[in-house]
Amino acid sequence: MNKPHLTIQGINKSFGTVAALKDVNLEIHKNEFVCLLGPSGCGKTTLLRIIAGLEKASSGRILAGGKDISMLPPAKRNFGMVFQSYALFPNLTAYQNVAYGLQGKSFSKKDIGEKVQHVLKLVDLSHASSRYPSQLSGGQQQRIALARAIVLSPDFLLLDEPLSALDAKVRVRLRHEIRELQERLGITTIMVTHDQEEALTMSDRIVVMNNAEVQQIGTPQEVYEQPNSPFVADFIGSINFLHDKSEGAAPTPRWAVRPEHIRISAEGTGEGVSAIVKNIEFRGSFYRLLLETESVEAGGGHDSITVDVSAHVSNHLQLMKNGIVSLEVPKEKLISFTSEARIHA
Repeated sequence: MNKPHLTIQGINKSFGTVAALKDVNLEIHKNEFVCLLGPSGCGKTTLLRIIAGLEKASSGRILAGGKDISMLPPAKRNFGMVFQSYALFPNLTAYQNVAYGLQGKSFSKKDIGEKVQHVLKLVDLSHASSRYPSQLSGGQQQRIALARAIVLSPDFLLLDEPLSALDAKVRVRLRHEIRELQERLGITTIMVTHDQEEALTMSDRIVVMNNAEVQQIGTPQEVYEQPNSPFVADFIGSINFLHDKSEGAAPTPRWAVRPEHIRISAEGTGEGVSAIVKNIEFRGSFYRLLLETESVEAGGGHDSITVDVSAHVSNHLQLMKNGIVSLEVPKEKLISFTSEARIHA
């Protein structure tokens, strides 16, 4: 493995008596796209701001290319940053907003013009260069903010919930465009998001955070298929927890299974457990079923279980509320949790 492009060592951050980050360690490699994923208040934005130099860590170090940059001001870190609010100057045109960061540097007027036109073309907004932010859509404003961040050819691109203020269709289109642009430029990118779908579709690796700590680090496939704790399993995708109801112990999740991995068939067929269909939700490309098992043995004692089935399967089985089906959980699809969850870097 190549030497890390960015190293986060033992970062702690407290605001008064409140711990915002607890012993965060992370290595990010050149050209990698990493998502910091977690619920509100978990510390992901604080970590991004510490990386950018906008916040000072209580302890720990940030190394870029092996060099300690912990004490450098933001302007000396060569990071481009895109905020959730876009932070465009309303009195400047799109062209002027992008050119703003180049002013006062050792660039000629011609160089500035070429650089700005180049990045405006990259984000497909050359035609809007003379428009003011108020004349642009939300998606266009975010692309101008992105162009402004990359025009200086930064070593790192930091994105703080860049798509959260946009409507669903624009978000889907822009996340594809951002990822494609990141790959084309080969720029190391760290993005903060609370949206699991963004993290799963855009990143090379996901850093799942909760309560100021890193819970798990892995590829999207790893954190989805091999979550190391009930929190990670529940936060990323839908999950059925199968509880351990050992005598004298409080019910705790020891096993889990994704709704799409459960097989259902017509009543009386196969070796599955009988279940009653309590609810059917149409989700476009699939149906989500809420089943109630008739046996306490089903799902380790769970009374209800969620199953996702294709429209073809639903039509074939002629599913309807209060109908009875047979369900089976493949052993190879069961996710197990140990008492001591490990963090995989």
